[in-house]
Amino acid sequence: MDLETLPTTRRDVFGLAAMAAIAGVGAALPVANAAAATPATDFTRWLDGIKGKQKALLDMREPNGGMGMAWAWVFLFTAPQAYGIPESDVTVVMVMRHNAIPVALGDDAWSKYKLGEFFKIDDPATGAPAVRNPFYTTMAEPFLPDMALQKLIDRKVKVAACDMAIAFYSGLIAKQMGLNPEDVKNDWNAALLPGIVHAPSGLVACQGAQTRGCQYLFAG
Repeated sequence: MDLETLPTTRRDVFGLAAMAAIAGVGAALPVANAAAATPATDFTRWLDGIKGKQKALLDMREPNGGMGMAWAWVFLFTAPQAYGIPESDVTVVMVMRHNAIPVALGDDAWSKYKLGEFFKIDDPATGAPAVRNPFYTTMAEPFLPDMALQKLIDRKVKVAACDMAIAFYSGLIAKQMGLNPEDVKNDWNAALLPGIVHAPSGLVACQGAQTRGCQYLFAG
């Protein structure tokens, strides 16, 4: 079966299964074992930090040009007006999974692994494939500067990154570049931006946030 001829979603699923078969489930997806031990406790503690009277979950499956960050800012801006409450009573949870995973990584990973080229994300400043994270410290027009991910995290937006996506896509790029998958995965884990937590999977992060009262909003 030629994975390249499959639709994207099916190709990703088959590719993930193939990686697990080749490397061994424990090697390719260490999160599966870890989730049964300490990370589940850490993740539950993170979920327990979701507070507030009005809580929104933004499921960010694609970079979507940065719209997920824009919607987080809009919710923080308009919910206090709408409900007559302070911003401290408003919580936004962002889950970055699937093709949105590079948004959770720092500039060094973008440059070293050519993430803009791989994920087809252009830098608004150059019009070329991004070699830096174009959503972290700045946001290009028509977005507002305060919509940058770093500023949202400073405003207590809770962000989780999918460990399954990190394992899967770092493995694909390692194969493409002829590198050791474990080394690349470790690099990506180290490149996770400050204030972003690991989630065993984006799906469980979305499900878990909803158990803490977040209303689900699809963010691209």
